[in-house]
Amino acid sequence: MKKHKIIMIVILLGFSLSAHAQLLKKLKRSVKETAEETIDRKVREKTERKTGQAMDSILYSKKKLRKKKKDKNGNIEQGNDDQDTDQIESYDEGTSENFEVYSKFDFVPGEEILLFDDFSLDNIGDFPAKWNTNGSGELVLIGDQKWFMLIGKSTYIPELTNSLPKDYTVEFDMLTNGIDHKTSSQAKLEIWLQDNNSFERAINSAKVEIPLAQYTSAGFVVENSVNGKREIRNNIGKDVRSDILENTHISIAVNGKRIRMWVNENKVVDVPRLVPDKIVSFKLYPRGLRDDQDQIFITNLKIAKGGLDLRSKLLNEGKFSTTGILFNSGSDQIKPESYGVLKQIATALQQEPEINLNIIGHTDADGNEEDNLTLSQLRATSVKNILVSEFGIEADRLQTEGKGESEPIDNNTSAEGKANNRRVEFVKI
Repeated sequence: MKKHKIIMIVILLGFSLSAHAQLLKKLKRSVKETAEETIDRKVREKTERKTGQAMDSILYSKKKLRKKKKDKNGNIEQGNDDQDTDQIESYDEGTSENFEVYSKFDFVPGEEILLFDDFSLDNIGDFPAKWNTNGSGELVLIGDQKWFMLIGKSTYIPELTNSLPKDYTVEFDMLTNGIDHKTSSQAKLEIWLQDNNSFERAINSAKVEIPLAQYTSAGFVVENSVNGKREIRNNIGKDVRSDILENTHISIAVNGKRIRMWVNENKVVDVPRLVPDKIVSFKLYPRGLRDDQDQIFITNLKIAKGGLDLRSKLLNEGKFSTTGILFNSGSDQIKPESYGVLKQIATALQQEPEINLNIIGHTDADGNEEDNLTLSQLRATSVKNILVSEFGIEADRLQTEGKGESEPIDNNTSAEGKANNRRVEFVKI
């Protein structure tokens, strides 16, 4: 009898242990599924939070256009990304917080703009006039900004009047939509520098890949080809997964063979001998995107010659002019990506205490002449305020002046000409 009881207890204990093990497996599986759902939800919520409201305003039907305004002659003109004289906003002290984030940002843009495109002269739904492609793409409206939607497996080439110089910089804003943990690890925005301006395979080229995957940190691939032979290929382990879910600013500086890239304020690539000789063109190639799911948009592309030491120009020539100090639309509030230029100016003033400067603001000729004069004065004052508050430069060493549209250095009919005219000038006094 006792033997039977012992057997029954063992059997019951076995069932209990088996049930307990199955329960543990179910709990483990449930926890795993819950974790995956949580990650998915967080990624989805962040994506929706950053881009959802803006994306609701994308109109493929071509019905919605930017607000138009009349110029001083009474003609209707498209709004300008840098200038909107319907309302001039004044300096915002909150700029300091943004500048703290960019405190290590040492990118300095070139001073002569070769190409600028904010797509303000193109129609929604069209392919932009200054670009070429072997695929497709179109302009969409997100908020009040026009963005160029790139399609996977298509190459995009901005049409430069001249070949790229030895030293130049490239900047653009990038926005993504639909990117989540199911996006492929091979999803990239490839940036190519090549020896031809066509879609043919290049003998000499340099490439940097911006990773878009969310479930893993794919890193930045750098690669080149010199006379048809690959000399460099490597993966640089930088994690930018959260950055690419937001409105991201991409900055690239090429100085001879050296290439550097920043994503927002962070330097992600710095390779001293990646770029071969004979490079003439800049190209974009999105790949690995899911159709109708993963989307990439760009705007405010600027390619500029130079990127030289502004301090040397100031000391040797007594003045210099820069288009690298950027302002919010219709405002004198300085964008944080201007930090690198301002830091060079501040460094020159700190190292040369006998130098005093006159800061002169200039605008293009869009909008009302009187408003442009006021805006240029406000912007010059904002530059002074930043140099004083952020870099500790004595206020009495800095004077300010605004000249509005009165002293253009380029035409006011092309986007490039206007961008060159929107500048800040520094003159020794």
